[in-house]
Amino acid sequence: MAETSAPKAGTGPPDGAPAEAPLRPYVLVAGVLCALYFLYSWVQYEQFRTPSWDLGIFNQSVRAYAGFRAPIVDIKGPGFLILGDHFSPVTALLAPLYWIWSSPLALLFAQAALFAASSVVVGRTAQQVLGSRAAGLGLAIAYGLSWGLQEAVKSDFHEIAFAVPLLALACRAVLLGRWTAAVAWSAPLVLVKEDMGLTVAMVGAVLFLRGARRLGAALAAFGVAFFALTVLVLIPAASRVGQYDYWAKIEKSSEGADVSFAQALVTSLGSGVKWEMLFFLVGVTGFLALRSPLMLLVLPTLGWRFLSQDPNHWGMIWHYNAILMPIVFLALVDAVRTVRTSPRALLVSYGKVVVPVVTGVAIVLALELPLRDLLRSETYRTDARTLDARRAVDAVPDGASVETNVTLMAHLTPDHTVYWVGGAKGVSPDYLALDLNSGWSQPVTDPVRLASQLHPEAPYEVSFQAGQFVVLKRS
Repeated sequence: MAETSAPKAGTGPPDGAPAEAPLRPYVLVAGVLCALYFLYSWVQYEQFRTPSWDLGIFNQSVRAYAGFRAPIVDIKGPGFLILGDHFSPVTALLAPLYWIWSSPLALLFAQAALFAASSVVVGRTAQQVLGSRAAGLGLAIAYGLSWGLQEAVKSDFHEIAFAVPLLALACRAVLLGRWTAAVAWSAPLVLVKEDMGLTVAMVGAVLFLRGARRLGAALAAFGVAFFALTVLVLIPAASRVGQYDYWAKIEKSSEGADVSFAQALVTSLGSGVKWEMLFFLVGVTGFLALRSPLMLLVLPTLGWRFLSQDPNHWGMIWHYNAILMPIVFLALVDAVRTVRTSPRALLVSYGKVVVPVVTGVAIVLALELPLRDLLRSETYRTDARTLDARRAVDAVPDGASVETNVTLMAHLTPDHTVYWVGGAKGVSPDYLALDLNSGWSQPVTDPVRLASQLHPEAPYEVSFQAGQFVVLKRS
């Protein structure tokens, strides 16, 4: 990656770009994106298509914060303190929204708004740095439709929703030579998730390369120190087992066998899925982003994902790529600015066309990404399965404790104490509410027998059944 020169702090944007890009057109783009993101999330939620247990987990933690309680997440186990799993206290900021709207939909809306707001940062920065409104609006749209953000929307809510705009703002500050602002926007990332400390350290490294050596070194040291503090002290202190459990994602294979660091690295280097993800990550910018030092910021996230033995971390699905999107798009802006003065005529020419090409490709690719479902009439149809699921949720009285699997979980968390099927050891919940065909647990053929296996100390009987959903009540 070629190091580029940077303006001195306080001198304003380079290359005669306007002092500030107008806000209104980018707010309009963000409003459309927010509506699309939330509409997709709302339909998925209402149709009981939640892909994992994470929405239920985050709803339980935010519900606890909203009630001024410790973030206990019973889905992870009775009395489980979520800060002993991942260090994401930033989600407490959603408590005021939850006071107004006590539903998982509030979290989904917040994520949609945060993602959409980051498009304003990307677009305005592009216009300010490149001096072109067309480039700014084009990149705002390309970024908003990027595969990393769309897959994150499809994956329901995650704490990284806060990291996306913070990273966009930090990268913007770096591009504009505003070193103090870069520190101010990047430092709070350590409260989003434990691994973000290493990304903060990389922001410090980029500042160091850009000439802010003392400030960059201090930020890098802060990021590394906070990462060590969270994984070695804070998380183990809150954890029942007294350690950071996710080291096992590197140290254990998917079959449970011990894996050395060297073995994990060799396995990663031979993984086609991981290289495919990397190809599309830089390909979405026409590969020009590789010329910017900002690309250093993707290394911590890519590093742990490449070493992880969990296949869910490898590819282009789930939410893990969302935090990389603002980095690579603003790295593209930096690179386009840099190649304008390149002695290579071909590179200069490529820099002139890469933004419209990236925008066009993003729009075409969007036709094969999750938001395309919004164009299909069947997306909005309420089928018999959805009606049965709603009736199953209604069959569990408000305030009752319930053990359930993924399909009904998020819908039950606002008004119930919710446990994961098989994860309520030592507790006999009032109800079991099961999707007999849930993909995240073994299909159930005899729910009464399953209940007796899970809770031999308490008899259960079927109180409701419709289609693939059954509710059992403790006798």
